[in-house]
Amino acid sequence: MTRACSLLSGLSNQGLAGKQTWRKAGLAALGITGMALAGCADQSPSAGGGASKPVASHKIGVLLPLSGPNAGLGHELLAGAQLAVGTTVPTDPTGLQLDVHDTAATGGASGAATAAVNAGDGILLGPLTSGDTAVAAPAAQSAGIPVLAFTSDVSQAHAGVWVMGITPEDQVQRLVEQARQDGRRKFAALLPNNPLGHALGSGLQSACHDQGLPEPTVVYHSGTAASISQSLRDISNYDTRLQAAKGSSTEPAPYTPDTATTDADATKTAEKLPSNLAAALGTDGSTPAPTDAPKAETPKLEAPPFDALLLGDTGLNLKNVIVALNETQISLPSVRIMGPGLWAAFATKLGAIKGAWYAAPDPTSRQTFVSRFMAVNHHMPKPLADLSYDAANVAKTVAQSGVAGYPASALTRQEGFSGVNGPFTLLPDGRVRRALGVFEVIGGGSPAKMQSAPAKASAISG
Repeated sequence: MTRACSLLSGLSNQGLAGKQTWRKAGLAALGITGMALAGCADQSPSAGGGASKPVASHKIGVLLPLSGPNAGLGHELLAGAQLAVGTTVPTDPTGLQLDVHDTAATGGASGAATAAVNAGDGILLGPLTSGDTAVAAPAAQSAGIPVLAFTSDVSQAHAGVWVMGITPEDQVQRLVEQARQDGRRKFAALLPNNPLGHALGSGLQSACHDQGLPEPTVVYHSGTAASISQSLRDISNYDTRLQAAKGSSTEPAPYTPDTATTDADATKTAEKLPSNLAAALGTDGSTPAPTDAPKAETPKLEAPPFDALLLGDTGLNLKNVIVALNETQISLPSVRIMGPGLWAAFATKLGAIKGAWYAAPDPTSRQTFVSRFMAVNHHMPKPLADLSYDAANVAKTVAQSGVAGYPASALTRQEGFSGVNGPFTLLPDGRVRRALGVFEVIGGGSPAKMQSAPAKASAISG
């Protein structure tokens, strides 16, 4: 049984209750904060896609922590769902009803899901974390009730269970799509050996498969500068490229003293040289003079065996990656550098990799939601309220379409749904495709420039 861990390292479920988790407003624009709630949990077995006959009810079950350390966040997500449905009271005038269950109460998420099933709910919004999703999904699937979970742990995605968080896999799909349109076909990745890195690596493999591209080369480094440098040298065929460049160079090789020369040979050499020159060369028995000769520069290398490279580091490790990129001569135009949406928080400082791409929601698309939320709740919404709004909007849209219940055909409709951060589409396998923008690093203290934000999310499902 594989272990599904949090994709945003360093955050725990307990830490979500602290104000410091949401201190940086930039995370809201990224739309990646569902990563913080992936949690660590054993992956639950699929229930075979759920019962064949969906429940006809339009009643909306909401599974959130409304008590305990994450109660504040749970109530925030509940407010987002209420805003989408169009009311702040349990029963909506149009006939929609929110049936709210506390996943922090006795019985946990599993008990809350069972209670929602017994209450006749036709769809479940939540739970909050990967672990809660793993234990809540089986009861819903066995009853044929779809689940729109707020985690970004893509391992929890199954037929009938959708992962609403903006995942690293979704970001990579968008980047590969844009790079393919840019003429790139050979992809590689240099990633940290941590949950985020592996999520990005799996996402690259899936994206290349889904889009008919060759299998990418993916390597993981241990986090040290030496590991980063060596890993990049290996996947870029640095030694072979360097040897080829030296072999084709017309410049004379730099002088290298023969370290095997014996003292006797040195003495004989000194006897044959003028005394001042012998002293300068250190062959007269005196201390050798310091050499100020510049280090021979590496010749211009040919392009590496890939034309797009995915990175996943931030902070000091990203600095070490940039050093390695310079050493191995990997840059535009031969190679397009790509990275995670986390780069949006410090894109103005990435001038060293000018031209690099990352995928994230268009920050301007959230403004309408923020204004509406503040008018009702009198404070800025936390980023995860975006997800509960989107999920509740799906339930409302399907209910108002006139179909009975929430059948998979209605949830996975080709036209998708409108969301806080742009359009999105539910895929049959539980994944969610969002119309993310691709941002290009400009450098020089300027924010990244959005290259594209499709009007509709791609429905590539592999």
